[in-house]
Amino acid sequence: MSLLSSLVRRGVPSLSRGATRWCPCRKVSLKVPSRYLGQPSPYTHPHLMKYGEVTPGLTQTEFELRRQRLASLIESQVDRRPGTSHVVIVLSHPVRYMTNDIPYPFHQNQDFLYLTGILEPDSALVLSGTGRPDSAALFVPRRDPARELWDGPRSGRDGAAALTGLDRVHSTEELGLVLKSLKGSTVWYDSTQPCHPRLHQTHIQPLLEGGASVKPLRPLAHALRAVKSPAEVALMQKAGSITAQAFMKTMGASGGAVDEALLFAKFDFECRAHGANFLAYPPVVAGGDRANTLHYINNNQIIKDGEMVLLDGGCEYFGYVSDITRTWPVNGRFSPAQAELYEAVLEVQMACLSLCSPGVSLDHIYSTMLELLGRQLRRLGIVGGSAGDADALKAARRFCPHHVGHYLGMDVHDTPELSRCQPLQPGMAITIEPGLYVGRDDASCPERFRGLGVRIEDDVVIREEGDPLVLSAETPKAIADVERTCAQRDHRRKPLPVGV
Repeated sequence: MSLLSSLVRRGVPSLSRGATRWCPCRKVSLKVPSRYLGQPSPYTHPHLMKYGEVTPGLTQTEFELRRQRLASLIESQVDRRPGTSHVVIVLSHPVRYMTNDIPYPFHQNQDFLYLTGILEPDSALVLSGTGRPDSAALFVPRRDPARELWDGPRSGRDGAAALTGLDRVHSTEELGLVLKSLKGSTVWYDSTQPCHPRLHQTHIQPLLEGGASVKPLRPLAHALRAVKSPAEVALMQKAGSITAQAFMKTMGASGGAVDEALLFAKFDFECRAHGANFLAYPPVVAGGDRANTLHYINNNQIIKDGEMVLLDGGCEYFGYVSDITRTWPVNGRFSPAQAELYEAVLEVQMACLSLCSPGVSLDHIYSTMLELLGRQLRRLGIVGGSAGDADALKAARRFCPHHVGHYLGMDVHDTPELSRCQPLQPGMAITIEPGLYVGRDDASCPERFRGLGVRIEDDVVIREEGDPLVLSAETPKAIADVERTCAQRDHRRKPLPVGV
């Protein structure tokens, strides 16, 4: 009997006491442990999850289909000679520490989360098979009461099995033994930058040193992640709706001079208060000329009455994120110059949104954005009316130095392995975010625009027919809607002292 077979025969230990439920993936009845598993489960979080779901909104069947699609993708790309075996290895992230024994909030490796739904650190997924790697084994840390006293509950093998519906669940310590039994296989694994250095060194490196043929896994995983299922789109819609509510509340928290830190705190609070797990990334809350620093995240200065604020923020909702940008005057009324620049960006953004359809690439939309921005710069007098098309495009790149958008999903700049020149497909989620940024000291521009920076960003899903699904549609964008939202003040906020 092979080592792998013996491990499988040893199986999952008896499950903790809990409710017996039907598992649709394995088509058997199993007990769901009544204890907390280190992540939400149908037993402990019935307000969030149904039985058969691994994470809120995503079922065991969906995760199984993802693993099967990955196996099919590998099968279609390799030599189909009889006897060719393959091993896929995906590691979780480790716990990272900010100092000594104080951990950062844990954030899972998205590829591992996409294929398992498990939020446990120090874990691994192994897929194996001859010709087609469709046999899955999950590895999770042993339960350790001493560590759980400090770090909180672990799922254990029984909890992970009940949650995922997988038959083969073992302790992480057995990972090296299983991989040793699979020598001679083609290994699909991202070895250049291991996401868990300790597990890589202890369990994976010996396999690689044995002369195994190694192929990168990340491009395949990203190709699968790029196209969202209806359940994934629903989670992204929720993330977009939560963020829209936070934007509206934050707009109402401005009103005359205001500290960037207050708007940051208000946005963070409202996202969490409406159900987000946490912010998707450090937000940009940039008042006045600071909006022209694209990745400004200090968020610690006073926005003066009469200035605009650019807020680029989003939240994460059970593994899926939003990424929205709005720009508004903190006193609630656009000045003529602010409105002029804002309308120019909004017109370009609406035109770019209309291009979001199957077969069109992000690079094509970017080229169109530059052309449209060039026209707007001429109209605004920032570029001379006699300037040729080449000069207008050069100016557009100068006043908008970033791309029109990026892929979106489990991460903000999601699936970076995918080229932005490839045609968009139904189910892909992207951002559309043109902007114009005029520095305060830019003497080449009309004085009324100096120190103004505007970006407008929406999240969209490509659909087979018709207009794209705008996930951020609830977020005010038209000037009248923005001003109306700002007018709904949070009167509990005291204004800053005069002269600040």
